Formats: sequence, C-alpha cells, structure tokens
Amino acid sequence: MEFEHVSVLLKPSVNWLVTDPDGIYVDCTLGGAGHSAEIVSRLSENGRLIGIDQDDDALAAARERLQDARCRVDIVKSNFRQLKDVLQQLELHAVTGILFDLGVSSYQLDTPERGFSYMHEGPLDMRMDQGALLTADTIVNTYSEEALAALIWRYGEERWAKRIAQFIVTERKKKPLHTTGELVDVIKKAIPKGARKDGPHPAKRTFQALRIEVNDELNILDPVIEDAVDALKPGGRIGIITFQSLEDRIVKQKLAQLARGCICPPHMPCVCGRKPVVKKPGSLAPEDAEVEGNPRARSARLRFAEKL
Repeated sequence: MEFEHVSVLLKPSVNWLVTDPDGIYVDCTLGGAGHSAEIVSRLSENGRLIGIDQDDDALAAARERLQDARCRVDIVKSNFRQLKDVLQQLELHAVTGILFDLGVSSYQLDTPERGFSYMHEGPLDMRMDQGALLTADTIVNTYSEEALAALIWRYGEERWAKRIAQFIVTERKKKPLHTTGELVDVIKKAIPKGARKDGPHPAKRTFQALRIEVNDELNILDPVIEDAVDALKPGGRIGIITFQSLEDRIVKQKLAQLARGCICPPHMPCVCGRKPVVKKPGSLAPEDAEVEGNPRARSARLRFAEKL
C-alpha cells in the first residue's frame, strides 16, 4: 500500500513557519513528508530540513518524496521527544522553525495491519514505532479493569469507560481479544443501544485512548514544546497542529505559559524573575473548503508562536 496522506492546514502552517529561505527547519512528525515537501519547496540551496519520525513506512515514503529537494535534508528515525538529542547529534544549536502535526496519518488509519482503525479488521497493535514493545493487545488483555476504565476515561473522555472496561475483562476471560473487530464488538455490547444512535462511532473514544496510551502521546507534549522553543533562534517560529481536545489543551496552556512574564501578585514587587519566551500565541482552524475536501481536518487546529 502506498503511503498516502492529505496534510491538514498545509499552506497556513508552512506560510507561518517559513520566514527565511536559507533557514533551518525541523518537521518533528515527518509522516509521508506532506508538510516537509511544501517547506523544502520554499528553501534555497543554503536551507536545511530535518525530518523526524518513528514509523518505518513513513520514513521510506518521505525519503522518496524528498530525494530531489535542492536544500539539505536530514531524515532521522526517532520519537520527537528526543528532539534535543537529535539536534545535538546534528550539531545544531538554533533553528529557524519547528513544526508538529499531532494527527495519525491517513496511511496508518487505512492500513488494517497497523490496528489503528475501528473501521478495519486488523491486529490490536496501534504502535507508531513498529519496534516498540507496548501494543493495544497487551493493554486490552493485561491491564486491570480499574486501569482500563481509568485510561478510557482519561484519554478517551468516554462516559461509558467503566462499563466498557468491565465488558472487556469479562470477554477476555473467555478468550483473549486480539483483533480490532473483536474489541469493537465488545464496545458495542457495553454501550447501551440508545447511546449508540447519535454521535461518533461507539469505538472512537476507546480506540483514541488506547492509541494515546500505546504511544505515550500526551505525557511527552509539555516537555517537548519547551525543548522546541528553547531550540529556536530569536524570531524563530513554532507551529503545532492538534486534532483532539486533550492535546490541544496541553499545547494551548504550554504556549500561554511560555508567553507569560511575571507571575507574582500584581501589588507585589517581582521576585520570580520570569520573562516571556514567546510572543502572544495565535491559533487557526481549517477553512470550510478544506474540511469539505478532507473530513479528517474538521477537528484540527494550528497553534503557533514566535520566539522573542
């Protein structure tokens, strides 16, 4: 299967990010290189792109897509939580722009054997890094009922989390759950019929929760945003595309925190010594035309800031 993915907020994000054709840019979620291809098209021979991803299929697709770029391109297999280490290994002390696209690629969703989608029959995998040890199968078949309920509620914001966890544990006592289809069937049994009539697919929130747990998606965001802003040169820009409320809240709060100066009480002299690191952050949602052409863009939001 060819690595196909329609990049969300492509032009707005790259328009924001690329300010210098001779600059150094980091795409922390390279994927099939949709955003990166647009970035390199705007760079000169003196420019440079560093693309980071942990998915072998994405890395192979990106290498092929970027092979004719006129600027220098470095493709690195890593998790973006290692951003600081990646830049140190490349002997880069400051970069011009850093982009994160936190969505799951269409390729990953539409490849059944990756196990990301509740719409396709496949193994309960969900690893973005195929070499990682933890899979959705392990979580579903070994986590306690309490732990399952907690993560489905915390990462999926699923109101039926306790009931879903209870049904999973009951079913796996009969036989382990190894496929997406088996899990979807259990979730459908757990959620009362009346509650399944409206809203998204009944398994959507549980699958989101499992994917976040497998890839530790939320815990790494706060520190890596700090690392990214730290790596920017003055005037350098960061753009982060989010797709669901949990990650968007973390990104929004972190950028706001970095834009805040003194946090001492207003009537007291400053003792905290805090200075703002970025200008006031902004945000952007996709236009209607983009959502019509790509429904997966509906929940996306670009959050951005410039380093002082």
